[in-house]
Amino acid sequence: MTEIVLDRLTKVYPDGTLAVNELSIEIADAEFVVFVGPSGCGKTTALRMVAGLEPITGGEVRIDGIIVNDLPPKDRDIAMVFQNYALYPHMNTAKNMGFALKMRGVPKDEIDRRVKDAAHTLGLTESLHKKPRTLSGGQRQRVAMGRAIVRNPQAFLMDEPLSNLDAKLRVEMRAEIARIQRDLAVTTIYVTHDQVEAMTMGDRVAVMRNAVLQQIDAPDVLYAKPVNLFVAEFIGSPAMNLVMAEISSSDGELYAHFGDTRLRLGASAPAGLAGRTVALGIRPEDMEDASLQESPEDRRLTVVCDIREDMGHEVFAHFNVAGEPVTTSDVLEAHTIDRPEDAEARLASMRARGSGVPFVGRLDRATRAREGESLELAIDVDRLHYFDADTGLAIY
Repeated sequence: MTEIVLDRLTKVYPDGTLAVNELSIEIADAEFVVFVGPSGCGKTTALRMVAGLEPITGGEVRIDGIIVNDLPPKDRDIAMVFQNYALYPHMNTAKNMGFALKMRGVPKDEIDRRVKDAAHTLGLTESLHKKPRTLSGGQRQRVAMGRAIVRNPQAFLMDEPLSNLDAKLRVEMRAEIARIQRDLAVTTIYVTHDQVEAMTMGDRVAVMRNAVLQQIDAPDVLYAKPVNLFVAEFIGSPAMNLVMAEISSSDGELYAHFGDTRLRLGASAPAGLAGRTVALGIRPEDMEDASLQESPEDRRLTVVCDIREDMGHEVFAHFNVAGEPVTTSDVLEAHTIDRPEDAEARLASMRARGSGVPFVGRLDRATRAREGESLELAIDVDRLHYFDADTGLAIY
C-alpha cells in the first residue's frame, strides 16, 4: 500500500519566483495520476519535490503517512523515468536494467531473475543482449522503464518520458505504460504537457496553470465539467469553441444571442442565466450537419465553411461565427501552451482579424460541408457550457 500525499506543497525560488503554490493532492495506492499544463506551470517542479531532487519551501510530501521532506532521494524508495533514457551506451539491455541493483549489492541471481521478469513484461526478452545503439526509440524507453521496474519501488515518477518519440511510437508507448502500471499496481505520478496523453493514461488528471492546481478529476469529468475557461480550452482536441453571448428570456425559454444568431437553450441550462453576458462554450463534436438529422430552426447555426479537413472517419469543418471572441488570459494561455508569453500576440491577432470568431465543427463523414459554401449546423444545446464573463468560472 503506497499512498502519496502532497499537503500545501510550495516552491519559491531565491529570486522570488513562485513555481508551485500550495498544491494539495492525495494519490491513492496503485493510482495513476497525470500532471498536465503549459510550460512553466509547476508540474515538473512538483514531481521533483516528491522525488527529493528539489528542496521544498513549504508544505509536506508524505509517503505512506511518513513526512519525507528532508529524506534524500535514495531513501524514498521511488523510481524515476525521464525524457532522456540515460542508458549506458557500452552496456547491453540486461546490464542497463540491472545496474542500479548491482550497485546496491543485490545478489546476481536475484538481479537476473528481476531483469528477466521485467523484460518479459516489457517485451524485451529477445533484446537483453543488445546495446542501446541497436534499439529503436520505443525499445530504449522500455529499457528505461525496465530499470525502474526491477527496483520494485513504492512509486513511479515519470517526467515526459515519451516526448522524444515520434507520433506513432507515442501512441503505442502510452498504451504500453498504462498497461504496465495497471499490471504492476504501482502508484504513479506522470508529468506531460500533452493533454491527449493525460486523458488516455491517467486514472485522474491534475491540470496546473501558473503554479496553481486548477482541477483534478477523472478524464471524463474533466472533459464534461471543466471548472473554468482555462481547463475547458486546454482539455480537448480540437479545443472547445467559445464566444461571448447575451442570455435572454422569452415565454419561459432561454436564448443565447451572439452576432446574428439567436439560439434557444435546453432545459439543462443553469438557473439564473437570464440577463447575463457569459462565455458560451460549444465542443466541436456537439455540432452536426443539420442535413443529417432533424433539429429545430432555433437550434441551428448558419455559417460558411472556410476549410474542410477530411480525416477519413470524420470531417473537421473550420468557419467563422459572427460575435465577440472570448479573450481572457485563461483562454489565450490555453492556446499557447508551449510559449505562454505569446498570449498577448494572439490577443492582438484576434482583435485585428475582425471577421468573427474561429470555430471548428467535428462532423460526420457524410457531411455536405464544402469550402466556400453555406453550411447549416444543428447544435446539441443540452451539452453547452457556460462561464462567468468576469471570473472565467464555470456556471452549473
